[in-house]
Amino acid sequence: MPTALITGPTAGIGAAFARRLAGDGFSLVLAARDEERLAQTAARLRLRYGVAVETLPADLSTDEGIAAVEKRAAEGVDLVVNNAGFGHGDHFTKVPAADEVRMLRVHCEAVLRVTLAAVPGMRTRGRGAVVNVSSISAFFTRGTYSASKAWSVNFSESVAQELAGTGVRVMALCPGFVRTEFHQRAGMDTTAIPGFLWLDADRVVRDAMRDLALGKPVSVPSLRYKAIVAAGRLIPRAVTGPIFTRTARRFR
Repeated sequence: MPTALITGPTAGIGAAFARRLAGDGFSLVLAARDEERLAQTAARLRLRYGVAVETLPADLSTDEGIAAVEKRAAEGVDLVVNNAGFGHGDHFTKVPAADEVRMLRVHCEAVLRVTLAAVPGMRTRGRGAVVNVSSISAFFTRGTYSASKAWSVNFSESVAQELAGTGVRVMALCPGFVRTEFHQRAGMDTTAIPGFLWLDADRVVRDAMRDLALGKPVSVPSLRYKAIVAAGRLIPRAVTGPIFTRTARRFR
């Protein structure tokens, strides 16, 4: 039975990945900082899908937390979903530097170290995959969040190229607005976001798994967001950056 390691699996996209992979027969290793919620999530998955679920309490904003997940990834897994992440509800200049550094640690350092820990074993076995959950904000300019997500996309594409032909796939998943706890936790007011821009987490994961099977290095779920990203790549960032920032301000 294959094993999947998922960070941030207790809600949103991470929880959708856990449901999908459990339904596909994967044993799960779930890593999150909220130990009680993690245990509840694991219990529900065991009951519903009858799969083995291992819990790993870990705060990926700390070196100890990253090291714990890194160690488990090195022990051998077939799929890694680097999903843990968060946003800030204010502008870059108003966010404490310590909070920005914490974001970089979760979005970049943890992704880097867990991927590097998992890939050698996958390469030896000639199979495996890593999905790094990014965002369409990676293609626009809006503070540390979009910068960290842009790093995730570039990193994923680079590693995917390096591992071409080894049987190991690496993909960046770049969804738009998804109905999760993300915006509420960041203190963002989402009432102004048009309904057609919202995506369902299970649909996002379904699209992601399809694109992973097709060997795509970057997955952008839904035609509407494919169009938005295509436009963002064609129009200079000096133009799209301010537009994206003004639009995002409406959502707080």
